[in-house]
Amino acid sequence: MACAPERQGSGRALFETYCVSCHGPQGKGDGPAAGGLGKRPADLTGIAARNGGTFPMVRVMSAIDGYSRRNDRTSMMPELGIALQEGPLAVFDAGDGHPTPTPAKLIALAEYLRSIQRP
Repeated sequence: MACAPERQGSGRALFETYCVSCHGPQGKGDGPAAGGLGKRPADLTGIAARNGGTFPMVRVMSAIDGYSRRNDRTSMMPELGIALQEGPLAVFDAGDGHPTPTPAKLIALAEYLRSIQRP
């Protein structure tokens, strides 16, 4: 599924707002705040490569939201679920045949991350 240009632009803006300080402008884990963290932030351009060439959209959205990390007290990444809930919902189909109302900002940010994957 291709990212609509307006959502990709929105996703890029969200990335710049919430992610660049740690992950850097290209998402490589080299942002200005990265040096002060105990663990280097992930290189977000290699998510698909680390998953057999497939971008794990649902898992990425869950990590951004914070849902999959709720019991991980060692994670330095903030939970963005509340911040991304503001605004409209969009229907997201994870491929399981159950379209789900999902914050449009969360989808846009995850789609932007998918768009910056290196080959």
